[in-house]
Amino acid sequence: MSDAPTDETVDAPGEPEPELEYGVPVSWSRGQRVLHPGREQLRDLVAALRADGYDQLIDVTAADYLSAEQPRTLPPGIEPERFEVVVMLLSHQKSERVRLRVQVPADDLTVPSLFDLHPGSEYPEREAYDMFGIVFEDHPDLTRILMPEDWIGHPLRKDYSVGRIPVQFKGAPSSR
Repeated sequence: MSDAPTDETVDAPGEPEPELEYGVPVSWSRGQRVLHPGREQLRDLVAALRADGYDQLIDVTAADYLSAEQPRTLPPGIEPERFEVVVMLLSHQKSERVRLRVQVPADDLTVPSLFDLHPGSEYPEREAYDMFGIVFEDHPDLTRILMPEDWIGHPLRKDYSVGRIPVQFKGAPSSR
């Protein structure tokens, strides 16, 4: 990992083909390898990384880039979408982390679940579903985890209304 660039990869003029690892484009961010699979490649890539020693799933999260003021740095050939699912894996053998960034279009919010490969992904996937509305296909219990079941909307989306929630305290005197 000593030969890894320390800044994010920037498209260089005349560089038509992105660097590939495991058959997907790769970039570097803060000295960490970042792989950019498509949604259809995610499960196979995670299985290959697991076989290669990346046996601990650290996190599954998401981001909404609806009103991103600064453009994202993506390798050539990767089209930015409104949503992005981010998966972090760790190899204890190699003392390395790898980040996977999967672009998810707003009109098809589905990504394959990693539950059968990493059972620890159950809660982070449910959180991304609850907060962003991203559906993890074949998840064993894709229900809300932070918000009430009857909650309408997904609070971490950039277009979600801020609004106010009335707070009711038990035994508190009424202000009326």
